[in-house]
Amino acid sequence: MAERDNPAAGGIRIGDTGGNVTIGDHNHVEFTVRGAGAGGEQDPRQAELLAAIRELRADLGRLADPAQAAGLDGELAGAESEIEESGAAGQGRLARLRQALADAGALTGLFASAAAVGQAVTVLLGG
Repeated sequence: MAERDNPAAGGIRIGDTGGNVTIGDHNHVEFTVRGAGAGGEQDPRQAELLAAIRELRADLGRLADPAQAAGLDGELAGAESEIEESGAAGQGRLARLRQALADAGALTGLFASAAAVGQAVTVLLGG
């Protein structure tokens, strides 16, 4: 092993990182973790919602006129970002998503993914 690779000789070795690591002047290190939120592991119900959201957004992208689904897609995108950033969609976001699904009911009625999002939202809102 080369001396510069030997931590005991003053070298630096980074084995694995689970987030974004930036090393700057004077050995300043910043570490950011995304996706699991402050509590560690993501709630499986939130993970299920996130998967359903992604599937519905893909289905909406296949529409002949995607502009018809712009409002719903905006709410889906916001919920997706919130879950990715904090690990969970908040109650207000879930309520807006439920309303957006109801408003787009005629448009999304053919998508099983819309039903999956609706069911996941209902579970998270408690009924």
